[in-house]
Amino acid sequence: MKQSVVQRALVAAGFCSAILALTSTLTACVPLVLGGAVVGTMMVATDRRTSGAQLEDEGIELRGLSRIRGDFGTRVRVNVTSYNRQVLLTGEVPNEKDKLAVEQLINKVENVVSVVNSLAVRNTPSLADRSSDLLITGRIKAALLDANDLESNSVKVITEHSVVYLMGRVTKREADRVTNIARTISGVQRVVKVFEDISEQELRGLRPVKSEPAPAQPKA
Repeated sequence: MKQSVVQRALVAAGFCSAILALTSTLTACVPLVLGGAVVGTMMVATDRRTSGAQLEDEGIELRGLSRIRGDFGTRVRVNVTSYNRQVLLTGEVPNEKDKLAVEQLINKVENVVSVVNSLAVRNTPSLADRSSDLLITGRIKAALLDANDLESNSVKVITEHSVVYLMGRVTKREADRVTNIARTISGVQRVVKVFEDISEQELRGLRPVKSEPAPAQPKA
């Protein structure tokens, strides 16, 4: 119960931070957004990636955004989200040539294993559209917290133009369950799975071993 309350607080805090970041981004005309969420100690502890992979993902996002900014400036708005070295690109570019060029640039970033290019050739969305995407993401995360048969921190949720992208290391059972939950959320037009499949046996190996309490010592 306590963990669920803490998780909900982190989700709410992350959502509020995202709204503030979105407003600041539009005000400052900064076109690039870091895909990774703010991660607390509890989130790191329950993440199914190794600590090394989590650090590499953060590095991939930062280096990727820096290179995009250097090559494209404000011509594009690209979100770089890395999970276990698989990179998802979302956002907007003015043409197909830039879309391909961004993908090629990210493919050359150190430690990147693969790239899923979901960039849209279209105009930058309005504040209302981007706020709607953030709201959808928040609703999905809240719904995942309410699902007692899921470990909500094992899934990363990204929403662009009402299309939901799901990332994480999950079993087929978990993937189907999370996808079905996302599809029930109001405003979702489509759900795209960018999961890394693992077996139920692998999942059991990722879970921490619960230590048994020490037996009570008899009084002298």
